[in-house]
Amino acid sequence: MKPWVRFPTIYEINTWVWLGELSRKTGRPIDLSSVPAAEWDAIASLGFDAVWLMGVWQRSPAGIAIANRNEGLLADFRRALPDYSPADNVGSPYCVRNYEVDAHLGGPAGLAYARKELAGRGMRLILDFVPNHVAQDHPWVAQHPEYFVQGSAADVERDPVTFVKLNGRVFACGKDPYFPAWQDVLQVNAFQPGLRQAAVATVLDIARQCDGVRCDMAMLMMNSVFERTWGDRAGARPATEYWVELIPAVKNVNPDFRFIAEAYWDLEWELQQQGFDFCYDKRLYDRLEHENAESVRLHLCADLPYQQRLLRFLENHDEPRAASAFPQAEEGAAAVTTSTLPGARLFHEGQFEGRKVRLPVFLGRRPEEAVDEHLLGLYRKLLAAINSSVFREGEWSLCERYGWPDNSSFENIVAWHWRRDPEQYLIVVNLSANAAQAHVKVNCEELRGHRWELFDVLAEATYVRDGDEMVSPGLYVDLQPWCYHLLRFRLTA
Repeated sequence: MKPWVRFPTIYEINTWVWLGELSRKTGRPIDLSSVPAAEWDAIASLGFDAVWLMGVWQRSPAGIAIANRNEGLLADFRRALPDYSPADNVGSPYCVRNYEVDAHLGGPAGLAYARKELAGRGMRLILDFVPNHVAQDHPWVAQHPEYFVQGSAADVERDPVTFVKLNGRVFACGKDPYFPAWQDVLQVNAFQPGLRQAAVATVLDIARQCDGVRCDMAMLMMNSVFERTWGDRAGARPATEYWVELIPAVKNVNPDFRFIAEAYWDLEWELQQQGFDFCYDKRLYDRLEHENAESVRLHLCADLPYQQRLLRFLENHDEPRAASAFPQAEEGAAAVTTSTLPGARLFHEGQFEGRKVRLPVFLGRRPEEAVDEHLLGLYRKLLAAINSSVFREGEWSLCERYGWPDNSSFENIVAWHWRRDPEQYLIVVNLSANAAQAHVKVNCEELRGHRWELFDVLAEATYVRDGDEMVSPGLYVDLQPWCYHLLRFRLTA
């Protein structure tokens, strides 16, 4: 395999659900060892650099039983799947019983075969690592109770949501500092030296089976966060950070292995400094959903080294489906934005078709939904447009835009430029419900002295403009609400 590209495009698949649908489609049982070649070809044709097979590890029978007693979860299951039955609860992929591929999905041999199929099509494989907690029936619980945050009988009496008695000991359930504990999992102790060594061994084993890991709730293992969550129960705060021990230990063995952090609370920069290659850009998602264009533009003014290590998305398994969170026109503008920024780009299986039901990760089946042909067409064009080295390896810059004293609508426009000789692109997006006009200044002196053909690869329209004018005062644009240009530059004859 060639080295990772600078800015990879990643496709998240709910593995259990996907294989189930393929089984019903083909009329025979399908696991990772028997996915039809045409299915891998279809994914590869969209130009992805990596596939994240979400949820391949052994799921916990104990976790399933606990979930089946949780009325809140059961209500969520029925919301997503009106004909839900207990058999549909196959267990949470984040309640890991063991870091071995579930037999239902094809076991280790099935995963190895799938990885080979992906590699043969130029795609990498990403899997999950859940650092903060494990299932109640994970082998560590019996073999290494010292790896966990523990409590007392009085803790169980006082707070039965956070503490549980197992095998004669009291364990803390997994949690973050802002929500009630997750009762199906036990909290590992990030400060415990043995646990850290065991985590390194676990990820080294995972790294032999894939090319990168998405680390669930990565910020929970930071010393400051863990100490705030558990206080004295965790023991003395270590001199080094959890990730500073783990990531180099793996990269010393496999330098090309990639670490992706699910990260929140504005801790992305710190996690990047601790070794993560990419961190979720949840802040951009929130700005696109709830704030205005100027808020997005200010977000994109951050230092470029920071931005280049963010992972941009409109969907993943934790967020509402984009088609339910954004009206169709807004989703198009947001999708063009997140797909053409520096950093990694994440797309979620079902996003292109306009699925609206966010499926709880416990469920092995999802409802049928009609395909949104308009969205599907847009995403196909968009993915084809960004399937170019300029968006993977090029240089990105934010463009200034200007208006007029009597027209402030330019503030609703954001724009940026990509360059990798001989290719250049300009992206301009109106992130508002009103028409907007602006001069967009393209920061590229080499444009001067030439006439340029600008081809909008999404609208399939061509414009011819003067290079001097595009540099100063800037390319004039007039965009209707939630509209955009994705312009490819070519010198005219």
